[in-house]
Amino acid sequence: MSPLKPPTSPLSRRQFLNLTGVAAATAALSACNSTSNTASFNAETRPYFRNPEFDNRFAPANGSYPPFGQPQNAAYMTGLPPRSAYAASIYGPVVDGGYAIPAVPYQEIDPRFYRQEVADPFGEAPGTIIVDTQDRFLYLTEPGGRAMRYGVGIGREGFAWSGRGVIQWKQKWPRWKPPNEMVARQPHLAAYSIENGGMEPGLSNPLGARAMYIFKDGQDTLYRLHGSPEWQSIGKAVSSGCVRLINQDVIDLYDRVRAKSPILVV
Repeated sequence: MSPLKPPTSPLSRRQFLNLTGVAAATAALSACNSTSNTASFNAETRPYFRNPEFDNRFAPANGSYPPFGQPQNAAYMTGLPPRSAYAASIYGPVVDGGYAIPAVPYQEIDPRFYRQEVADPFGEAPGTIIVDTQDRFLYLTEPGGRAMRYGVGIGREGFAWSGRGVIQWKQKWPRWKPPNEMVARQPHLAAYSIENGGMEPGLSNPLGARAMYIFKDGQDTLYRLHGSPEWQSIGKAVSSGCVRLINQDVIDLYDRVRAKSPILVV
């Protein structure tokens, strides 16, 4: 088929230009529809934010970061995180034990604190729980130098515990029985005291969906790993000493941890 040639008359030339413009626009639209989609565009153009505070600690061994547009290390990303199908799936609504746990607004949580598999930074035996109170992470070590990492909230100054112990036992949807020392500091908790049988399990229970009880030398330390609906507290030191996780995370951790598993809090 021979190419179009512009006629010589003014009216015909205008018609020719109109026709060629429509053809070009049609070709462009056809190309957009056939080669791209919203999901891939978002993935390729999403922003990354770096926090200089973490650059030295988490920089790759060769000293260079991945080029723009390539996968980045979430450990030093901050700012507005991209929407993540993975995060949406693990922090979505859950029905567990007859309780409807609501979705977590993961977009408002620093991606560093998302549940994820990472290289084991401590070298403890597989199956050991390590709570890094400085960086607000909990690690469950795995074979092959890997670990599952969870973001946690920890005890505020003066209420934290550290050392080695074991997870003596575990409980789904536990009752909360504040120790007598806590009731003495906060008398309004007397209704939930040990003598009164504690607080019923449920979404408003401070221990959340799961609790794992830390013992040392056969004695209850009174410290727990437990769930919490207060996702805003992850990454902060605000609790009365226990280590709290998002409910969706503590359910995952509970299923991975065996009774009598060793725990190290540093």
